[in-house]
Amino acid sequence: MNTSSPVIEIYDTTLRDGSQAEDVSFSVEDKLRIALKLDELGVHFIEGGWPGANPKDIEFFQMIKATPLQQAKIVAFGSTRKAKNSAKDDPTLEALLSAETDIVTVFGKSWTLHVTEALETTLAINLELIEDSIAFLRSKGRQVFYDAEHFFDGYKTDPTYALKTIDAAIQAGAERIILCDTNGGTMPWEIREIVATVKDRCSVPLGIHAHNDAEMGVANSLVAVQAGVIQVQGTINGIGERCGNANLCSILANLELKMGRTTVGEGRLANLRTISHYVAEMANLLPNKRQPYVGDTAFAHKGGVHIHAVQKNPLTYEHVQPDQVGNRRRVLISDNSGRSAVLGKIETFGVDLPQDNPKVQELLGSLKTLEYEGYQFEGAEGSFELLVRKAMGTYTPSFELLGCRIIVEKRKTHEEPISEATIMVKVGDVVEHTAAVGDGPVNALDHALRKALESFYPQLREVKLLDYKVRVLTGRRGTGSRVRVLIESGDQKEKWGTVGVSENIIEASWQALADSIEYKLMRENLSKG
Repeated sequence: MNTSSPVIEIYDTTLRDGSQAEDVSFSVEDKLRIALKLDELGVHFIEGGWPGANPKDIEFFQMIKATPLQQAKIVAFGSTRKAKNSAKDDPTLEALLSAETDIVTVFGKSWTLHVTEALETTLAINLELIEDSIAFLRSKGRQVFYDAEHFFDGYKTDPTYALKTIDAAIQAGAERIILCDTNGGTMPWEIREIVATVKDRCSVPLGIHAHNDAEMGVANSLVAVQAGVIQVQGTINGIGERCGNANLCSILANLELKMGRTTVGEGRLANLRTISHYVAEMANLLPNKRQPYVGDTAFAHKGGVHIHAVQKNPLTYEHVQPDQVGNRRRVLISDNSGRSAVLGKIETFGVDLPQDNPKVQELLGSLKTLEYEGYQFEGAEGSFELLVRKAMGTYTPSFELLGCRIIVEKRKTHEEPISEATIMVKVGDVVEHTAAVGDGPVNALDHALRKALESFYPQLREVKLLDYKVRVLTGRRGTGSRVRVLIESGDQKEKWGTVGVSENIIEASWQALADSIEYKLMRENLSKG
């Protein structure tokens, strides 16, 4: 670790800028919970929102006062005063003060285009807006960070004026100047040159606020640190307006592990994957499985050559250790897999199987046949483990299906159809016969199966169906085409995937649902010894 360099301040704006992403809406309770997770991660500043902009943000700032934080400081965000108002009579500045945060972030215009066309005022008046607003907030005892909005576009258009806006903010008492690539279209080499120029003449520390419209959010943030900024702003998972903000998950890992810079502290990076998934869940978004560092596939290996090499030395195909960022190595099983891959995967189940055991070749043959038929085990590791234990003769089914019937009835054109499933299962010597309704035939089947089994296995109440995907494998037969159903389930401890394939979507769904239940019960039995 390069201890001679200053700590890079991490300023999280997930609760404000991140909530402006399409399909994202945080409740006040969501925002409070995320704030606690961000504090646990170790970020230095949490931008809570724009007080006065909406009732949720007002309530958040009221409630966060009673929420103990270990490290992070809550920041209120808003604009400079309106041209028609004095600073002391401006509603936006008054709302910032009413949030009662020690630090406020104020944004102002750096680009002449925005001054004349968005604000519809003069360049001179814009400088007054910046200076008056910051000076007023400072007079009320607030620390002020100044967001120079559209700074890089402004600098490229009129560098003299863009720098004047920064001078006005510094003269008024701003303690940080944040250079914003608000449109997200600046290239890294431009960022480096402009930041270096500003740093040479700026008397206060700089920060960077990058958007990702050109896929440069992370790169621009890292280059800005190289050029001398000490604060990086971004969001968890990069959520934000349009294409999003700079992704703090990648930024934190890169700064700590690649650039030797201290941010939240290397030990806390192990929380990265957890908070990434937590924010995705709060935002009601599926986690991006291909996201660097924290995604499910970040340390997943499929090719036989790769798997064989990683088993010898992970450095061959992994640039960092997965546990450094709270992730794990995964060996994916497919028809590309060789003997070593199958053995490596079996080892993760805690099963010791010698290389020369004929079961290995038998499993490999079964795997290739099943994938030829349309099964896929990369996202269905639960089904694969069941396949392994069945082949080894160490698996005992938890229940036996005696029969099921599903009825879908549509009574009127404009009414939703009614789905009902009736099921009969046998557990030991006991036969259970029950029925349930649901939102569609698969949901009804899921409800009926759980209803039949929960009296025998109450732990199934913990299981939630997290995702359900259907893919048509070949369209040549139209509605008679074979389909693959992938189901992701989870409980309080883990998630697992299961798969089913059939020309009948209900049968394929049954296979995946039954495997999901069997996997849960099998893992429970194994944990008991």
